[in-house]
Order: sequence, then C-alpha cells, then structure tokens
Amino acid sequence: MTNHKSLTVLGRSNSSNVQKVMWLLDEIEQPCVRVDVGGQFGGNKDADYLARNPNGVVPTLIHGEVVVWESNTILRYLANHFRASGLYPTDSVERSWVDRWLDWQLSSLAPANRDLFMRIIRTPVDQRRPEAIEEARARNAERFGLLDRFLERSEYLSGASFSISDIAVGPLAYRWFALPVERPNYRNVQRWYDLLCKRDAFRKHVLEIGLS
Repeated sequence: MTNHKSLTVLGRSNSSNVQKVMWLLDEIEQPCVRVDVGGQFGGNKDADYLARNPNGVVPTLIHGEVVVWESNTILRYLANHFRASGLYPTDSVERSWVDRWLDWQLSSLAPANRDLFMRIIRTPVDQRRPEAIEEARARNAERFGLLDRFLERSEYLSGASFSISDIAVGPLAYRWFALPVERPNYRNVQRWYDLLCKRDAFRKHVLEIGLS
C-alpha cells in the first residue's frame, strides 16, 4: 500500500524502542525521516515535544497530521495502516499471539533488560557493582529461559512466520547476546536469533548501531 503522507520518527538511533520502529518501516518499505531526539541529543522534555508525547520519551511517530507514541502501539499502527497483515494478522486468534508477546516484551522483558544494560553500558566502570549486575543478569536469564521453552515448538514468537512481535523482542535479544555476561545455552533462542540476524533491516537498524 502506498501513502503520500510523510513519516517522521523522533528518536535517537541507539534507543531499542526507536530501533523497533525503524526496523518495521524498513521491512514494509516505507521511507521516513528520523530526527535525533532524547539521550545525548535532548529535546524530549521540550514543550513542543511534550505537546506531542506527554511521556517525554522516544520514539514519537508523526504521520501527516497523526501523532502516535508508545513503540509497540506504533508497530501496530504502522502494520494496520499499511496493511502488513503478514506481520500483524487480522485473524483474532493469530493476532492474540502477536499481542501477548508485545505485552510480555513491555511488562516482563524490557524492565529486566534495561536494568542490565544500564548497570553495564551506562555505568562508569569504577561504579559498576558486580552483585547488581549479577542480579540483573539472572532476571534476564529467567526471561529468556521462558522464551527458549516456548521456541521449542515455534519457529517465531507468533508461530511459523515472522511478525511484529519478533521485531519488538529482537533489539532486546541483541543486547542479551552482546552484553559481556554469562548466558545459559538457550539453543532455541539462539536459533531464533540467528534467523533475525539474516534480515537486512535487523542488521541495519540494530546490529550496526551496536551497544551505546
């Protein structure tokens, strides 16, 4: 589906939530302009930004006159608007599998993953606390263990085909594999992650950005 309204993503490229949106836009071949906001760039607490996104976080999507915030809501919006039913099924049962993993990513995986990331990457070496890092590592291992058990019987998170649920979880899986911590041998997660690494859009918007 083509659409003549311009797409703008407000958010820095090293935000995992921005990476989700950029990855999906690439998958559905929709060009956009991305503007650096948040983190070292600031601007996300400015009045004009807060008028669009009252949470003051990134990303924010501007699509013509439409403004959407919350990264997983943006994924749903884009998939619905551009009729990407292969990535977000219209069947209610199939869609429920996508939605439950989107919710799990936000409620369970993201807090644990962010904690581990912050305790290593965003903490100066001389201020890192090994016991705190280990606590966060164990929480992440538990979450990915759950995922590994599910992936014993499913190629992707929502079934046999790639979907926006894989896009939501993928950037956090990258962090798990890239951070300098001990990881259990989750073969099913590794197999699934290897599939993601074959996708050009994942490599471009996640792998090539790196940990920063």
